Amino acid sequence: MSGDFLALAQAGVQKLSPYVPGKPVDELARELNIDPARIIKLASNENPMGGSPRALAAIRDALAELTRYPDGNGFDLKQLLSRRCGVEPNQVTLGNGSNDILEIVARAYLAPGLNAVFSEHAFAIYPIVTQAVGADARVAKAKDWGHDLPAMLAAIDSNTRVVFIANPNNPTGTWFGPQALAAFLAEVPEDVLVVLDEAYIEYAEGGDLPDGLNFLAQYPNLLVSRTFSKAYGLASLRVGYALSSPVVADVLNRVRQPFNVNSLALVAACAALDDVDFVDRSRQLNAVGMQQLESGMRQLGLTWIPSKANFIAVDVGREAAPVYEGLLREGVIVRPVAGYGMPNHLRVSIGLPAENSRFLEALNKVLARG
Repeated sequence: MSGDFLALAQAGVQKLSPYVPGKPVDELARELNIDPARIIKLASNENPMGGSPRALAAIRDALAELTRYPDGNGFDLKQLLSRRCGVEPNQVTLGNGSNDILEIVARAYLAPGLNAVFSEHAFAIYPIVTQAVGADARVAKAKDWGHDLPAMLAAIDSNTRVVFIANPNNPTGTWFGPQALAAFLAEVPEDVLVVLDEAYIEYAEGGDLPDGLNFLAQYPNLLVSRTFSKAYGLASLRVGYALSSPVVADVLNRVRQPFNVNSLALVAACAALDDVDFVDRSRQLNAVGMQQLESGMRQLGLTWIPSKANFIAVDVGREAAPVYEGLLREGVIVRPVAGYGMPNHLRVSIGLPAENSRFLEALNKVLARG
């Protein structure tokens, strides 16, 4: 006799669907018998320049020590982050990617009977980590595809323990400015932890986006989450971090798994953090690529959601799933976002100029077929 292990799972888990990542190149090559060299992947918001050269050199130097456990406290990386970000080392929590930070927050502060607030069209991990621990999700209606911060404030109740906000947001690329964040934080109850997810902050230029670090000293209930996966080009190594008050960091480190960041990730992140030129060039390439895609979509008569990240969500004017499938047959991988309540949009990562051109040509071909 066997049990129904779905029914035995926590109620919140039963309602979840597994997170679906961007389709890997090798998988598409196998499915459609396409030469992998002909495939371009613009689905996962990866840095098209690759990884920081300094980080790659640091990885090579560390390979001989793979038999050793990593530094469970991440001392060197915490020291660098504390100096760079103007915080104390005891305000830093390291994660296996910033997704790990989000899960640690949920395990530390959410439980059945409690809830988390986040926006419609927000990052899929927020409902996953919330429901996985049996907490309720309170979803605030979006405004112009982005976060409606006053609506999110109104969604907070006496059982709210966490608010997840992303700036820029994934998958919409939408953002809010410094004054909006300041007004929001001033109104959030002191016993509600605000998780400001800044995974794409390095792509921001000028003062359009607030720097969450500027608000840490004033708001002990603020946590800023960042990652090395995007602008730093270290997505496969999975290393992210949180900056918060020492008290919150202490709580998170009680829940954090030992050795959650591996040795290669630690040394690579340290090296990448100092590779300012690489990040600057990545930002510049992204700005040029964004203009290229916007111009191309304008010529195709399409609309899109303005973005401050390294991707753009384009409205194809019809159900996007068949367009996505058509692009796959052309050897171009992008990201359908119907699961985010955006059935007519495709999220497209900014690639190298030739990759952007290839996407636009393939999109034109697929749309022309009707």
